[in-house]
Amino acid sequence: MEPDLNQERQQAHELLDMLPDEKVAAVRSLLQVMVEPLSGSLASAPVDGEEITSETAAALERSRASLARGEGIPHEEILREFGLGK
Repeated sequence: MEPDLNQERQQAHELLDMLPDEKVAAVRSLLQVMVEPLSGSLASAPVDGEEITSETAAALERSRASLARGEGIPHEEILREFGLGK
């Protein structure tokens, strides 16, 4: 006999609610990989050894200098801009 899917989901939610805060992020990451297996594959893929062109190196240096001068955009502001902020 196949278990009731709604009951399975409810039990999973109950278990999640019982987890200590420090373990919730780990469970979320695991669920994300299960839902989006490609994301997990990409996250664990080796970095391509492609050479950086002189133009890219110059752009990186300009970006780093801009950040060092405090000209970066705070993460929270970017999240708000995309409707993801709290």
